[in-house]
Amino acid sequence: MQGTVDDFAFGAVTPAASYLVACVGSALGLRCVVRSLNNRQSWKPGWLALGAATIGCGIWTMHFVAMVGFRIQGIPIDYDARLTSLGLVVAVAVVGLGVFAVGYRGATPVTLTAAGILTGLAVVATYYIGMAALELNGALEYDSLTVAVSVLIAVTAATAALWTAASYRGFPAALGATLLMGVALTGTHYTGMAALGVHLRGATDASYMTGTYGNASPVSILLPMIIGPVVFLILSGVVVMFDPQLVLGGGDWSRATPRRRRVAVAAPERPAQPPQNASLFEPRDQPVGRHAGPRGR
Repeated sequence: MQGTVDDFAFGAVTPAASYLVACVGSALGLRCVVRSLNNRQSWKPGWLALGAATIGCGIWTMHFVAMVGFRIQGIPIDYDARLTSLGLVVAVAVVGLGVFAVGYRGATPVTLTAAGILTGLAVVATYYIGMAALELNGALEYDSLTVAVSVLIAVTAATAALWTAASYRGFPAALGATLLMGVALTGTHYTGMAALGVHLRGATDASYMTGTYGNASPVSILLPMIIGPVVFLILSGVVVMFDPQLVLGGGDWSRATPRRRRVAVAAPERPAQPPQNASLFEPRDQPVGRHAGPRGR
C-alpha cells in the first residue's frame, strides 16, 4: 500500500525557513572562501575550514528544517541519530574538498567547476543520507528521472554560485551567489521529495504505530538536533561580521574604499592634525581647530 506524503504540514513556513537557513549558511561560507582568496595576509586554512563548516552546516540544517514539515499520513516517523550525524560529517567533508581546492589552487575555471560539482554532490549526499535515517513502517522508493533532475539542480546551482562569488566583487555578486546556493540546497531537497514514494507495510504491523515512535512529534524530535548547528551558524556570523577587513570596508564588498585609501596615501601634502581637534564636519579648506573671525584681529 502506498502512503500519502505531505511535505508542507506547516504550509509555506518550513520551505521559507529552510531557504533562509540555506542562504545564511551559504553567505557565511562563501564570504570566508572569498576572504581567503582576496587577502593573502589572512590565515587561509582557518578561513577555508570555517567556510566549509558553515556551508556544510547550512546544507544539513536546511534539510532537517524542511523535514519538520514532512508527514506520511497514518504512520509515525523517527530518525536514526547515527545516520543524521553522518550526514553532517559528509556535508562538511565533501564541501571542504572543493573549498580547499579553490583556496590553494586558485579560482581557475577547472577548480571552480570541480568545487561546484563536489558541493552539489555534498547537497545530494546529505539529502539521501538524511532520508535513509528515517525510521518508519514502510520502504522509501524514488523515481529515477526526478532524482537525476535533483542532482542536476544541485551541481549546476552550486557551480554557478561559486563562479559568481569568486569571479565578481561587490554586494550584488555576493547576494547573487547566496541566492543561487539557496536554490541549490532547497531545490535539491524538494525535487528529491517530489521523487519520493512510500510503500507501507501490511496491516499486520499495525501494532508498530502504538510503539515509541508515535509518542513524539517531528518538531520535538528534530528541534534538539537542529539547535547545535544553528548556534554554530550564529557564532560563525559573529566571526565574519567582525572581520576587520569587512568592518573597515577593505573587503570585497566595496571597490571604492581601497581607491579612497590609495588617494589619501598619495596626497601627503596636507599636514596631519592632532586627533583631539579633528572634526568630521570641518570643511576641507578650513584648518582644523581654527575658527574664522573678523579681519584685522
